Amino acid sequence: MMQAPDFGTLPPRIARLPLEQGWPVPWFVYRGEDGTGTPDFRVVDKRKFAQALKERKCWICGDLLGHWLAFPLGPMCAITRTISEPPSHRECAEWSIQNCPFLSNPAMVRRTDNVPAEAEEAVGFGLKRNPGVMALWMTRTFETFRVARSQIGNPGVLITVGEPADVTWWCEGRRATRAEVKASVDSGFVNLLNAAKLQGPVAIEELGKQAKRAEALWPI
Repeated sequence: MMQAPDFGTLPPRIARLPLEQGWPVPWFVYRGEDGTGTPDFRVVDKRKFAQALKERKCWICGDLLGHWLAFPLGPMCAITRTISEPPSHRECAEWSIQNCPFLSNPAMVRRTDNVPAEAEEAVGFGLKRNPGVMALWMTRTFETFRVARSQIGNPGVLITVGEPADVTWWCEGRRATRAEVKASVDSGFVNLLNAAKLQGPVAIEELGKQAKRAEALWPI
């Protein structure tokens, strides 16, 4: 793990998180069965998922959520309105989008070496690529649904985000341009299209509608 940069004054909820080589360790990160082990930021503590949903806890800081829910979404997730991670506070999600190496740096790739045994593939049809841009999706609602083993992707529980009250787009820790969002969508949409083709013409038609709906939320 690379040494963290100087973040300056951290948001209060982020400042309360434990540090690992200067990096705040999100609440969802697995730290062993007793919660005191060395964190690997790639590994989610599966117990935290159910706890976050049941107790309305922020996925990043672990504090209780209010009425507003923040979801950091890649462009493909913004099209399908589906994500595998519970909501966070806006300030926690925005800080993560601006400072997490993978979320803020389009050139960053996921490390696949020495992945702990506890790590599992994300539920559903996850894409391995770095999308380059992220949407901060603000809503008051979400729903969960279960992906069965007979369906496309990995089985488990996924989240459908509610209608957005506000969506901002980010790239390299700053607001993204419309051209940057379009480039990311253009490079990743084929993955969704290929998945839809496996399900037939109705799925392809629905994906087209979802893409147009998402495009209306791009920055001007």
